[in-house]
Amino acid sequence: MQHEVQIRVRYCETDAMGRLHHANYINYFELGRTEQMRELGQSYREFEESGLLLVVKHMACEYLLPVSYDDLMTLRTIVVKAKGARLEHRYELYRGEELVATGHSTLACISPDGSVRRLPEWLREK
Repeated sequence: MQHEVQIRVRYCETDAMGRLHHANYINYFELGRTEQMRELGQSYREFEESGLLLVVKHMACEYLLPVSYDDLMTLRTIVVKAKGARLEHRYELYRGEELVATGHSTLACISPDGSVRRLPEWLREK
């Protein structure tokens, strides 16, 4: 499963040097995941209403090139693994053809009381 979304860097997302602040890459990755779920047919809100949550177990980002205010980015979100209660993503952030950052996350599916739950069928690997 792969999804792409375009993101334009807003002024409020930059630091004092005019570069995209490092923490906002993680926010972009979250945007990629939630929009990918929506494309699969269910919003994250609907996912939570079904009694399931996805919590971040691991998150990593590698910054390759600087990104500035008003740059138009394309975020590619790729499901690497969706099995049992685990959902793993890879992220590739591009400015045009330039790869500017990569990332990886591992999420765990739980119930509101913290019990581990299997991913729903529509989200698991086929």
